[in-house]
Amino acid sequence: MKAIVYRGTSRMEWSDVPAPIPGAGEVLLKVEACGICGSDMHGYHGHDPRRVPPMIMGHEAAGVVQGGALDGRRVALNPFLNCGRCTECLSGAPQLCNAQKNIGLPPHAGSFAEYVVVPERNVEPIPDDMPFDVAALSEPLAVSVHAVALGVRALARPLSTARLVVMGGGAIGLTTALVLITEGAGEVVVVETNAARRATAEAASDRIRAVAPEDAPEAGSCDMIFDAVGAGATRALAFALARRGGVIVHSGLLPGSEGVDVRALTLRELSFLGAYCYSVADFRQAVALLAAGALGPLTWVERRAMADGSRAFADIDGGTVAAAKIVLTA
Repeated sequence: MKAIVYRGTSRMEWSDVPAPIPGAGEVLLKVEACGICGSDMHGYHGHDPRRVPPMIMGHEAAGVVQGGALDGRRVALNPFLNCGRCTECLSGAPQLCNAQKNIGLPPHAGSFAEYVVVPERNVEPIPDDMPFDVAALSEPLAVSVHAVALGVRALARPLSTARLVVMGGGAIGLTTALVLITEGAGEVVVVETNAARRATAEAASDRIRAVAPEDAPEAGSCDMIFDAVGAGATRALAFALARRGGVIVHSGLLPGSEGVDVRALTLRELSFLGAYCYSVADFRQAVALLAAGALGPLTWVERRAMADGSRAFADIDGGTVAAAKIVLTA
């Protein structure tokens, strides 16, 4: 089969590789679409020691099941692997499982390929009329669904009256803003350094206002801030923006801890929450939101052929992509 193989820092090649063979409890998924994630870009830059070349990345996938009880079914892939037996898994929080693994991280080959082997329990059926490139958004959207749920739980006022800010106009940041809107938010301010992505964010919803960091709301004025970047600068800005009793939800995964203001955390009684991945319920809610068209026209998604994936990675790296998400299609 053909696959995009990571050969080393900034090197992706469309190559011939052996087709995978499913084992017990696994199925073969014919990949029809797979999104490029920020974590894939992190690996592309050589910054993730878990991603050792040569390997196949990719985990935001949708396709058709080959074999097993769901043979022929159209599905979205939940790439998050967990033991299913520990207290966290049994209580509905598999994202906290100590044995967690992922499709697209060794030893599990990813879905930038014609076929990928996945556990049968990790595929989620999708409606027959849902395009595969839309279904491939389920995984990043589930991350945002989970982050919003955590934030809303901690917020001490109705979402419709809250002043809301999202750091980052990439896929996680933008879908976080869109999920907030589906939950009843009024205006959501998206802080993004890239002018093209600011335009993309504002085109996604008339309730999104996208601004550069220097034009962010005034200090101490915001009820809830979502940091979908996780850099020192975005954390510092989040703490500066948070009002007394405010909530900061941190879902970005860049390294480092700079920007956390412990004094402000204490004196202003801020809630600083980590949000990681999603539960099965979050993933299914994401599929349902996409099936209902709740996120609007998805103008922020760009589709490219899987065979042209190496160029897509290079374009994202070069900062020339206005879209919040590129989905590679078969």
